[in-house]
Formats: sequence, structure tokens, C-alpha cells
Amino acid sequence: MSEDEMVLHLPFHIRRDGTWLYRGTPIRRKAMLCLFASCLDRDRQGRYWLRTPTEAGVIQVDDVPFLAVELDFRGCSEKTQTLCLRTNLDEVFCVDAEHPLLCDWDRPADGATVPYIHMRTGAGGQPILARISRAVLFELAALAVPGCVGGEPCMGVWSHGMFFPLSRLPDETVDDLEELCV
Repeated sequence: MSEDEMVLHLPFHIRRDGTWLYRGTPIRRKAMLCLFASCLDRDRQGRYWLRTPTEAGVIQVDDVPFLAVELDFRGCSEKTQTLCLRTNLDEVFCVDAEHPLLCDWDRPADGATVPYIHMRTGAGGQPILARISRAVLFELAALAVPGCVGGEPCMGVWSHGMFFPLSRLPDETVDDLEELCV
């Protein structure tokens, strides 16, 4: 018997849109969703687990289990502002070193990138993330400023005195901002 066959697979599924299903039926009670979310873990292989005092098993997650659905920002200066994101289950995380924005930002500027926020680390050392919703991404884009990461010019946002890249600058813009990364 393989290790995967010995693992209990629970009948939960989290769709890409953040909908949690039990045996194919959406779970609608927010209190129940919050309870299950508090039991969510991630192992070394990247599998998601629900761990309760009486049972533990792997669940299916299409992308990540949470969505960041609202942005709140405080402060009037880019470098001193604080960006906080609320998830679809009402958890709030402020973007900082412990909860960074993660994005495959160094693709061509016209390539679509999907940013995430690191919520916490699972027991296996793998991150548990929330995907940034389209509406929040538009808000972040409105706050984005040119910056430099690893010698590469990019657009990103500031929070807690740290710069978080979101996308590369278009090639035609880079020439105008070469001094940015000097």
C-alpha cells in the first residue's frame, strides 16, 4: 500500500473562487467556514490538510484556499503607508516582512501575473496563501510606483517601509527610468 493510499482524503474541495464545498455542496455558514479555515494546514508536499482534534485528512484545493477581497491603506506617503488585506473569511493581514505580497513579477510587462499574500506557514514549511482578487489588484495597481528589485526596474507598492514588486516596467518605460536602479 502506497503512502498516498494510507492518507485519509476528506470530501472537502476549495474552488478557485474561494467557495468551500463538502461532498459537492457549498458550505454557506460563515462560522463553519471560519472554523474549518482555522484547522487548515499544509504539508511538505504542498497538500492541504484539515486537522481537527478527532480527525485529519487531505482536502482538494484548486489554487489557494483564500481570496484577498478588500484593501485598506493608511498613511499619506508611499514609504510610510501600511497596506492591509481582508480575506473572504474576514482575516486581516497587513503586508510586511511576515506577510509579504508574492508575485511572479519579472515576466514581460504584458504578461498576466497573479499576486498572493502569505498568510501563515503550514506545519510542513509550505506557505498558506490568499490570492489577490481582481478588484484588489486594480487598487494595488493604482497605488503602484516605480521601484527596483535585484537591479531590475519594476512597478510595486510600499507597505511597512518595504517595497513589494508587482510587475516589470514596459521596455519603453525602462529607458526613461534607468537611474532608478543605479
